[in-house]
Amino acid sequence: MKATFDFSRKDIPYYIILLSAPVLLTIYRYHGYPGTFNLWSDFGWPVDQAVAVTQFFIFFILVLVIPVLYILLGTDKRMRDFGVSLGDYRFGLKLLGLIPLVILPVIYFAAKMPDVRSEYPLAKSLLTDQSHLLGYELAYVLLYYIAWEFFFRGFILFGLKEKYGAVAAILIQTISSCLVHIDKPEGEIIGSIIVGILFGMIALRTRSIWYVVILHASIGVLTDLFIIYG
Repeated sequence: MKATFDFSRKDIPYYIILLSAPVLLTIYRYHGYPGTFNLWSDFGWPVDQAVAVTQFFIFFILVLVIPVLYILLGTDKRMRDFGVSLGDYRFGLKLLGLIPLVILPVIYFAAKMPDVRSEYPLAKSLLTDQSHLLGYELAYVLLYYIAWEFFFRGFILFGLKEKYGAVAAILIQTISSCLVHIDKPEGEIIGSIIVGILFGMIALRTRSIWYVVILHASIGVLTDLFIIYG
């Protein structure tokens, strides 16, 4: 049987979304990781903290600003079509109850694991110098976690659901987000697969990225705090 090349012009927006993951994440890997860029300014902070914040900023530009510009200038879609809305806030607020009931105790014990402590916080000077901790964690949430959830659970997930269906869209964004965890502790990589599927389901159920933003950011920030003050 002769293979067919079923390219369709009307599907170009979906091809762009699919290609955005390898293209933007490859740029991030080779130009946004510590050691791959020159530090613009240390803000008067310890160098490793300034490097981490710069890394968050580069990530923000690549996976939030660029996709948002594409949505606004290159499509007839609205931001709410990609989960940037309150969605089903009643259900979403109930989910946030998982933070004190489940996430907090799980992260408390996870933060005692040697491989987790060797990885976090990303800026090791925070273990001895917390004078800029608030600014660092705010940058972590605003520049990194919001961008992360918008890209994977917003741009990719909501952007592909209509074409490929919910299950395929969840799996595509999970594969993409898992690959960013390469070089992280093994348990974190495995966890990223589970969380990717779970957060994808939550985002679709609530029709919003904001609840998974809060859940994901709470995991990252609590991990830092439990290690720093534990």
